[in-house]
Amino acid sequence: MPDSLRGTATVVVAVAVLVLAGSTRLLASDSSAAIDFNSQIRPIFNAHCSACHGGVKQSANISFVYPEQVVAPDGWIVEPGEPESSLLLERVTSADSDLVMPPPGHGPPLSNTEIALLRQWIAEGAKWHVHWAFEKPVKAEIPGVQNAAWPRTNLDYFILAKLESQGLTPSEEAEPFRWLRRVSLDLTGLPPTAAELKQFGELLKVDREAAYESTVDRLLSSPHFGERWASVWLDQVRYADSQGLGLDAPRTIWAYRDWVIRAFNDDLPYDEFTAKQIAGDMLPDATPGDILATACHRLTQTNEEGGTDDEEFRVAAVLDRVNTVWHTWQGMTFECAQCHSHPYEPFKHEEYYQFVAFFNNTVDTDLGSDAPLLGAPLNPSDHEKAGALDHQIADLEESIWRRGYKLLSDSSAWTPIKQLVASTSNSTVVKTEVHNGHGEFRTVGTVTVRTPITVETTFDEPRQITAIRLTGVPQDRDKAIADSEWGFVWSHVAAELVSAADPTAQPITFARVFGDEPHPLFDPQESLDEKSHRGFGAYSRIYYPRAAAFVLREPLSVAPGDTLRITLSHNVVSVGAFGLVTDRGHVSVSDDPRFTDTVSSEGMLAELEQLAQLKEKRRDIRSVNTPVLRERPRHLARQTHVFIRGAFLDKGEQVDPDVPESLPDLPTGVEPNRKALADWLVSPDNPLTARVAVNRLWARLFGVGLVETEEDFGTSGEPPSDPELLDYLAVQFQDDFDWSIKSVLREIVLSSTYRQSSKITPELLERDPHNRLISRGPKQRLSAETIRDQALAISGLLNSDMYGPPVRPPIPAEVWQPFVGDRWPATEPGDPSRYRRSIYTYTKRSIPYPMYATFDQPSREFCSPRRLRSNTPLQALEMLNSETMAECATALAAEMRKHGDTLNDQIIWGFERATCRSPNEDELSALTSLGRRLGDRGLSAVATALLNLDEVLTK
Repeated sequence: MPDSLRGTATVVVAVAVLVLAGSTRLLASDSSAAIDFNSQIRPIFNAHCSACHGGVKQSANISFVYPEQVVAPDGWIVEPGEPESSLLLERVTSADSDLVMPPPGHGPPLSNTEIALLRQWIAEGAKWHVHWAFEKPVKAEIPGVQNAAWPRTNLDYFILAKLESQGLTPSEEAEPFRWLRRVSLDLTGLPPTAAELKQFGELLKVDREAAYESTVDRLLSSPHFGERWASVWLDQVRYADSQGLGLDAPRTIWAYRDWVIRAFNDDLPYDEFTAKQIAGDMLPDATPGDILATACHRLTQTNEEGGTDDEEFRVAAVLDRVNTVWHTWQGMTFECAQCHSHPYEPFKHEEYYQFVAFFNNTVDTDLGSDAPLLGAPLNPSDHEKAGALDHQIADLEESIWRRGYKLLSDSSAWTPIKQLVASTSNSTVVKTEVHNGHGEFRTVGTVTVRTPITVETTFDEPRQITAIRLTGVPQDRDKAIADSEWGFVWSHVAAELVSAADPTAQPITFARVFGDEPHPLFDPQESLDEKSHRGFGAYSRIYYPRAAAFVLREPLSVAPGDTLRITLSHNVVSVGAFGLVTDRGHVSVSDDPRFTDTVSSEGMLAELEQLAQLKEKRRDIRSVNTPVLRERPRHLARQTHVFIRGAFLDKGEQVDPDVPESLPDLPTGVEPNRKALADWLVSPDNPLTARVAVNRLWARLFGVGLVETEEDFGTSGEPPSDPELLDYLAVQFQDDFDWSIKSVLREIVLSSTYRQSSKITPELLERDPHNRLISRGPKQRLSAETIRDQALAISGLLNSDMYGPPVRPPIPAEVWQPFVGDRWPATEPGDPSRYRRSIYTYTKRSIPYPMYATFDQPSREFCSPRRLRSNTPLQALEMLNSETMAECATALAAEMRKHGDTLNDQIIWGFERATCRSPNEDELSALTSLGRRLGDRGLSAVATALLNLDEVLTK
């Protein structure tokens, strides 16, 4: 198992133990009731059987993950309706130590209660049910309740019915201004302003319910809504402004962050939000925004350390994309199947790699350039214009490429050169041989970086030459398709003719290069530039032979005895150590006049001129280059193989893109690519996507999801506290609300459930200690970003500017010690960039921003479906002593002085600003005493105290 998965496996096992421990209450159920397989039988199998008979180890070809291996007629150890004829019961009740299961030393024997449950299950027909999360959600009927006056929205009926079944009643309604603060922080991540408090108060006097509704609509329409909820999403897709691993150099990808903010503000339907990020580049008439969305998958880590294998880390990035998709959209620990079939879920080892195949054919590699790049327009109003230009440019490039590729790939147009002499100017050894009718050159042994290779051939008969085809071939042609070799780049190709009559070499001038792919990362024409460090090639890996035709400006007449000399310059070095040198290759020549005719034709020249003009217009649109996804051409597509035991160098059978058999099939009649995958994720038949999404929204509002383990909806995860409500919300989100996130949030925050007071009584503390029944309103510490943003807002320092490059607010100098030149410029108090919202803070994976890390923001190295809140002394130290908080306290004190003539008035204003309520007598007395005791420093101390109130740091 890779080290990156060991922690996950440990967590899975730990969660499984907790789930099984909790399920023991179910084991003792009334024997007269029908057995529930998922809650009573599956936990027995997981606890006692799956270690030897699970997805990893399947002793005796038995796995308790797959019913066909257990229950007759396909299986052979359980006979439905016949407990005493079932081998399973015989083995778990055996007194023979050689026969009993589990064997002694492999775990405790089954209890009498567990055996009784198995016997009853078999007697009832051994019905095997799929795990609840794999069943399509069904919109439950609204339950009846006794207190019909309490519900405001349909979800309230589910909550109230559960409370009433437990003999509980909902908590009283929260005071309106407490609700206003709660909903403002939840929907926008900012507290209400003084004007908003006043406006809400005025609305309450007119129509209480209308006041709540109009307030929610205002908050959902706020541009700050996108900033708050984008922060949640960026945890899922492990957004960062640096590459991670190795040097952790900066990465310019903030345009994607801005796309996410705008998507939330526009309430982009979740199915479209999904499709654009999974396959925006493959959508019909894809816009720059659609393509920009795929930067979601370019947030994987890159290792730029010298000497690393870019294929190893490219593969690691692909696997990370797969795992992120499954955690983010499906809430499943699919990564467990990387090394073996999943221990608990019906995901087979080979199915993992079928899913990998969806992402394995993208152009990007593990190199410092971050190519391919999209010029993302800085102004959204330019997207339409930029998109139109991009489509015209792409169409023209395709047209020009097709003209040349038709000739390049026409075997009848080429004559192979059989006799070659090869040499280099350094220690690299090159030999030649005839292979398959070609004279081939090959490097032998160690290859020096930047090795130039010169090949020569002498003609024995007259001929004309209109084009020269150069082909780079893998050393092991058959193996390279699956296990690619380091590629090559011809940074410059020079040719000359040495006449038999005159030893003076005559340079050959090329007019154009026809490459073998329509949209290469490097322009093949750069191979004609002597000063270029790019050009045609297999960058940075070679899977198949790669060829380019170098078309002469004018046909060249060759006499017998003339020598053609070609020099290939290789000036590109990958990750500091690997020279991209042609290890094997051959040469062909053509006398076909079509080459000369094509490059000089009016059609070609017109298209080239038009292409140059379009590219110039595109450059005039102010844009930022952002890494995105792009597919490799079909004829250069990578193969995908199963990695035996998860090791990328140990490849097994080849697989095609597909989804697990335990879930619905891909859409029929379409090519199995990322576009099909996107459609599958948001298909009405997919049982997970809508559930996972609404559960995430619920968790951000109530502190914990209906499924607590947001990252694991599987058999090892926590079952939903209210499965009917979860499914109701999922179907409502997908069908009634047409995937509108704002509609779901509106439904929840206007509910009586959400309006409850968060006060806890002794009875509720005993009966519902963790508020899993939602017997009271939510109360939990704010997120790292909200704590800082709230302090800036309360103090009046917040800079509400949106979008753009990341900013660098104050950071302790001793913290910022990057491996590479990655400056964190100091800013002076008053500099607006110090006070931007936290979502715009530069995120470096290897050096997390101290305040955010202290308050549990993940490092964004991997997908983080939920944040586990901690409570440490460092948090108090941060709030009391950090430069940002000290500056906020000083600014708040200055504002308090402006809003009152007396200390009492100043403190009351500050208290109301921080908490959205007036202080009571004891609170006012304590704060006034503090202020008077410290004299001139008193108001700043009071402001610090206000910013550190538990009531301020929680909602």
